[in-house]
Amino acid sequence: KCLCHYDKLNKNRSAVKRCYMGVSYKKLWILIIDKDMTNVGVRKAAKISPATFTKLKKNEIVSLDILIKICRILDCDIGDIVEVVK
Repeated sequence: KCLCHYDKLNKNRSAVKRCYMGVSYKKLWILIIDKDMTNVGVRKAAKISPATFTKLKKNEIVSLDILIKICRILDCDIGDIVEVVK
């Protein structure tokens, strides 16, 4: 699944379309359940805002820093919580 959006106007005054691969955090939700934790517990322990956690629930792209915070709480690697969707 490709996520496309239009950037600001370039020098020719036309919008530039950029496409990115999508992500899935399905592995994150499974890992939270496997570790007998709650979404709210992980969010608070990682000091992540509710808005950012909502982005995760919607499979939207978040910063690497956010993913690292979650990995520290869950004692896992990034590949254990996110995958690229083609």
